Amino acid sequence: MLIGGHWHDDGPKFAVFNPATGDRVGDAFDGGAAETAAAISAASSAFPSWSGQTAFKRAEILHQAYRLMVERKEELAQLLTQEQGKPLRAARVETQYAADFLLWFAEQAKRVYGDILPSPRVDQRFMVLRQPVGVVGAITPWNYPISMLTRKLGPALAAGCTIVLKPAEATPLIAIATFRILQEAGVPDGVINLVTASDPAPVGKMYLEDKRVRKITFTGSTAVGKMLARGAGEHMKRISLELGGHAPFIVCKDADPIYAAKGAAAVKFLNTGQACISPNRMYVHRSALQPFLTELTNRVSRLTVGNGLDEKTGVGPLINNAAVDKVANQVRDAVDHGAELLCGGERSSNAELVNGSFYEPTILANVNPDMLIYTEETFGPVAAVIAYDDDDDVIAMANDTAYGLAAYVYTNSLSTAMRYFEALRFGIVGINDINPTAAAAPFGGIKDSGMGREGGREGIDEYLDTKLGGFSI
Repeated sequence: MLIGGHWHDDGPKFAVFNPATGDRVGDAFDGGAAETAAAISAASSAFPSWSGQTAFKRAEILHQAYRLMVERKEELAQLLTQEQGKPLRAARVETQYAADFLLWFAEQAKRVYGDILPSPRVDQRFMVLRQPVGVVGAITPWNYPISMLTRKLGPALAAGCTIVLKPAEATPLIAIATFRILQEAGVPDGVINLVTASDPAPVGKMYLEDKRVRKITFTGSTAVGKMLARGAGEHMKRISLELGGHAPFIVCKDADPIYAAKGAAAVKFLNTGQACISPNRMYVHRSALQPFLTELTNRVSRLTVGNGLDEKTGVGPLINNAAVDKVANQVRDAVDHGAELLCGGERSSNAELVNGSFYEPTILANVNPDMLIYTEETFGPVAAVIAYDDDDDVIAMANDTAYGLAAYVYTNSLSTAMRYFEALRFGIVGINDINPTAAAAPFGGIKDSGMGREGGREGIDEYLDTKLGGFSI
């Protein structure tokens, strides 16, 4: 744990395991309320100096962190794959994505502008400043364990905030490596603090109850996000939440079903389906259903399941056996309620993978609203396909969810694309685009998928307060 610029290497530990093999990758120190309080104290003490630093100096440090991360991309990707399980190619992409946030917010640090406003009084002037909110408490997830670090660290540091971060208990090692890079890049002592913990509850409780923490940022489950939001409301703290999703993937009548199936196979099984923007419900116009299913099945059945360190692997393990059980239960329930199993539908039978948390890439057809998979987020390698006939009906079905993070539409009509873009109640809509994300783009959802935005120009706003000065002259 990094607290006040010092690495703490004593006390109880918890083990970190490779989900592909079950092997122990390493250990992390098991922090709790006391360590979190010490980290908050360090961040609070460092805040006046860091917030008073010039934006150009903060940008220089973030630029250096970006360069170091890119130089060590392969080393970081190898560690990421061992700890989280995703294929090495995907780990490299994520590591570059993580570095991109540092580069983007290095520039945004210099674009925090104020205003001079006109006054109705001749003897009055208004000035607006945007200033850092203060100490930030951050909690990051295991599914994208390095890019979600920098998506919070980058804007917080650029704005002039100090931060205490708790990484997911399944993936603390990549967080430690990232914090070492930031420290090497020149981030002053106390500005960044890392508390690793097997139990997140005491850390979250301290974030809520300590008055010095002025903002909480969380990426994870909707249930935990709602709990943090209630607590933040009681203590009048700023909060941003990036939560679960239940993305629709709509293939319109005029779309090329082969092209759409290619996109569906790529995005659905990315990170073994463990992404909040992963499509859960694939609505395909009935006229395009058979060619879509044929192409999707051909592509998915060719995917190579295995250890992410093998360059041939296309689909890695789920994060743990509990995740496998959840996916298996959804598939079993769907088949029991009449779904057609086109491929997969079971744990991997490969003897070399028996100690890992693997589930075969799966396609279900004839999915209906009576099935768990229709209403629950899957977070696994299962494509659920539903036929539809009418545009108005599919828009209503797509919007009929408590979630509102991402949606996808395939169409060859500009007017259809615009209609769906405006009608779908989701924070992100990909039109013939399975990767509608970048460091320069705002990311976030509505409804139960969260509040606030990360990335883009909007990302740094989450860490800034607006102050008005009225001057009588």
